[in-house]
Amino acid sequence: MAAASENDLMSKIVSLCKRRGFVFQSSEIYGGLRSAYDYGPMGAELKRNLMAEWWRAMVHSREDIVGIDASIIMHPEVWRASGHLAGFSDPLVDCKVCGERFRADKAPRLAAGEPAPITLADKGRAKAAQDRVQSVLGVELRRDGATLHGAVGAACGYLCPNCGSPFLSDERQFNLMFRTSLGPVDPIGDIVSVVKQSLAEGTSDGELRSRVEAAVKESSVYLRPETAQAMFVNFLNVQQSLSMKIPFGIAQMGKSFRNEVTVEHFIFRSCEFEQMELEYFVEPGAGPRTLEYWKEERMRWWQSIGLRGDNLRLRAHEADELAHYSDGCWDVEYKFPWGWDELEGIASRTDYDLKAHSAGSGKKLHYFDPEATDPETGKKGWRYLPHVVEPASGATRGVLAVLCDAYDEEPADAEGKGARTVLRLHPRLAPIKAAILPLVKKDGMPEVGRRIVERFMAAGVNAKYDEQHSIGRRYARHDEIGTPYCLTVDTETLSDDTVTIRHRDDRRQERIRVDEAVDVVLAALRG
Repeated sequence: MAAASENDLMSKIVSLCKRRGFVFQSSEIYGGLRSAYDYGPMGAELKRNLMAEWWRAMVHSREDIVGIDASIIMHPEVWRASGHLAGFSDPLVDCKVCGERFRADKAPRLAAGEPAPITLADKGRAKAAQDRVQSVLGVELRRDGATLHGAVGAACGYLCPNCGSPFLSDERQFNLMFRTSLGPVDPIGDIVSVVKQSLAEGTSDGELRSRVEAAVKESSVYLRPETAQAMFVNFLNVQQSLSMKIPFGIAQMGKSFRNEVTVEHFIFRSCEFEQMELEYFVEPGAGPRTLEYWKEERMRWWQSIGLRGDNLRLRAHEADELAHYSDGCWDVEYKFPWGWDELEGIASRTDYDLKAHSAGSGKKLHYFDPEATDPETGKKGWRYLPHVVEPASGATRGVLAVLCDAYDEEPADAEGKGARTVLRLHPRLAPIKAAILPLVKKDGMPEVGRRIVERFMAAGVNAKYDEQHSIGRRYARHDEIGTPYCLTVDTETLSDDTVTIRHRDDRRQERIRVDEAVDVVLAALRG
């Protein structure tokens, strides 16, 4: 990139997203809601195009993969069997200085006894924090402007990620699933009755919590924290209804919800997000080689939609990162402005998931291959629990990666002209494929422009008619939203039925016939 450095790239992207209608803060007129975002007209198109490309590559271009669209709310026993109810939690810590609540496992590390300067937003907050630490914790700190000195790293080995304080609460487990109730009866009445009875009986806090849990259990359901489990519980439905033969895959895209403690980096990590996941079922023992195939295939796909190869890498999980049931996992990482971070995970999950749901439901989720030889008996006909390889990517993270990769700034020329901001989106991802621009709003040019737009729409190409502001400002506007082609209707159009097509990336212009315009753009989109 010519002008934008990595340090300020995120702030420029956030500004562009709001200015050009990609992403807005949710409920902004009410002060916004932390970790919630709305996709505007351009953002909705970009995300939809990204997910459509994934679906086309994974489902429509293959015979061995089919798709489903499962319910967001599932039977709560699904989450008990999968381990989410018992283990889908994070260690939660509160900072005693600034009040920040964060995940202990994601906090910056500092050895016990090492100096730990605490930095607040301004001198006033620093003075208040200094007094609070001295009065509540009995620790005297020295203040230098907005920074407090004299604290040292605690035995826990980590600090507050917001202010750097080592003065922290004990860790508590925090469940990441959103719980709600299903049914016409409000469980709050039952909770009130339980609390009244327990207070009258003088029960302990632990017993009270158990009683409340029992009172709400019958109506409790959860918003799914991932799309994967629906593909496991529908394994037999899909396999038998379509007579699928292993190896085969089930794909799903959709919303998931996690009550994240730490939300960061704009849309990278939020409480509501969209996933694109595949569960690819193979025979026992085939997981490792299938994992090798999918990690290379997924890297190739991310590059095929425009991400630069030097901004992508594959990282193998270390032994201490692997789940106990996994025999291999790789992350596709992207070089975001803050550093390398996960874009997609590809994991070999063995038979853990189908085995867990077989046990939880009491239903056999085996696959029978009449042609294969059973390795235990040596006889023809093999019944087994399939193993699975899971490429799981985030659509919202993908949108952010695409925006980061496409954002560019071109400097002005020697005369101080020509500076611009441009999104070099892959044409198939661009929200608008072609903009039709009449040079002026008279002399029949608008009528010709609208007829051209109608031809694009009839061909299934998202094109927009735009007559507001000067032609230069319109070019700049469409450069910023990533429109790959602008077609200008001018006086020459009226005499020879040609238009000027402007190419976004190099600003090259050429004349083409009006009746060729749709085919020219379609050819570029297919290429």
